[in-house]
Amino acid sequence: MSRERSQDERAAARSGWAVGIATAAYGVSFGALATASGLDVWQACVLSLLMFSGGSQFALIGVLASGGVAAGGSAIAGAALLGVRNSFYALRLSRIIGPGFWRRAAATPLTIDESTAVATAHQEPRAQRIGFWTTGLVVYIGWNLTTLAGALLGNLIGDVKAYGLDAAAAAAFLGLLWPRLKARQTQAVAVAAGFVATLLTPFLMPGLPVLAAAAVAILAGVLNVFGRRSDPPHPEAIPMEREVEP
Repeated sequence: MSRERSQDERAAARSGWAVGIATAAYGVSFGALATASGLDVWQACVLSLLMFSGGSQFALIGVLASGGVAAGGSAIAGAALLGVRNSFYALRLSRIIGPGFWRRAAATPLTIDESTAVATAHQEPRAQRIGFWTTGLVVYIGWNLTTLAGALLGNLIGDVKAYGLDAAAAAAFLGLLWPRLKARQTQAVAVAAGFVATLLTPFLMPGLPVLAAAAVAILAGVLNVFGRRSDPPHPEAIPMEREVEP
């Protein structure tokens, strides 16, 4: 007999669906911009199926649109830099996903900003897993469907920013982040990382500002900037070596 879900587990599922749908809707923009940049419909769809990293995908087509095939090297480099962050997410999510080759292989393409944010926003191990898998699958399936729709419609839908789709995913992500900014240290890290990323964006290639902001967060955590030595460890500071029970 299946047990009833806890309040935290139900909240994780709701968050997964909400964030997943909001993020997937923006796939329309990628599909439209990809075909406008010179890609065929099938090329746009293959990118979403195999690359499946929104920031990397937009970086790729952005550089291709400005420089054509000759800019392929720069496009790949920029996309790769943005994708580096997912490897750090994998380290953090290792104990949430749990052991097992096939389980971790299935989780690999779903390890993205949104699934990581929803998973780590909850405390119960089962709720974290529900948040990760729900968000990852909803985004993956929805993103690929909306990519196809955007690629087929192309210029017919006009500027997708007019519909607010470009802000939907960011708003959902901010909604997850906001309740976590309670301690003085997390507030300071958020402000510092955002300032660094904003300052460097006009001068560096895509991907580098994100990595620089991450470096600020890591440095602040290691040095315990604005934190108190006597403060108890945050639940998110559980050692990654400890695997959650199935």
